[in-house]
Amino acid sequence: MPSPRLSRAANNSANPMNKLEFMSLLTNASDPVSIRHRTSDSPVHRKDSFNATSSTASQPQQQQLPEEDCMKLNPSFLGIALSSLLAVDLWLTKTMGVCAREGSSWGSARPLMKLVEISGHGILWIAGTLYCLYKSDSSAGREVILNLLFALLLDLILVGIVKGIVKRRRPVHNRMDMFATFSVDKYSFPSGHATRAAMVSRFMLNHLVLAVPVRILVMLWAVLVSLSRVMLGRHNVTDVAFGFFMGHMQYSLIEYFWLSPSILPALFRM
Repeated sequence: MPSPRLSRAANNSANPMNKLEFMSLLTNASDPVSIRHRTSDSPVHRKDSFNATSSTASQPQQQQLPEEDCMKLNPSFLGIALSSLLAVDLWLTKTMGVCAREGSSWGSARPLMKLVEISGHGILWIAGTLYCLYKSDSSAGREVILNLLFALLLDLILVGIVKGIVKRRRPVHNRMDMFATFSVDKYSFPSGHATRAAMVSRFMLNHLVLAVPVRILVMLWAVLVSLSRVMLGRHNVTDVAFGFFMGHMQYSLIEYFWLSPSILPALFRM
């Protein structure tokens, strides 16, 4: 009976290719380059390499996020100035709203401030101007009153357009109990009373012959009407300031488009 060693030797001599394949496997196993090639061909390695490539491709986008955050945390000088102005505006509005409620510090003066508010209402001014135009018996008087009526109507239109565009809400402490309001009166910017008071006072001081005490009273009335808007909590301080400035500009516009008998003779004959 042949020994196992002789049988294995016979098999190796009979199959020399098996020995060569076995040696090649040992050589490849010890070669790190071949190990890397075989590993890269595996599906798991391909998946890992794809994830690594994706994370590398998205790395520049992740690096841009801190820059965007820095832009948000470091606004421009104009943004800082506007934010500071808004904060001061809200603080002044809340501080000066002393007649906004009956329980406010000056709540007992609220009825008086509401009378001042009514004195600057647009409907009363238009109605009074129409009555004066009807009673006037001089051409010079009718010319002045007609232009005042034109100024009041223009004021209502311009203020309504600006309020509809800006749509700034009234202060939170405002109590909506105004006299004869319109749909745009729920908005705050600009103050229609302030524009009307500035325009009418300037109109009267330039086109009516008034004594010095009366002229002082007219100016005080315009200032008091504007202040009442903040004291009653109707408007913010910037609403009144811009409205006062807008009223002066409206008067300059009326002076530029002044209606005279030479321009509209048919209207003055009526």
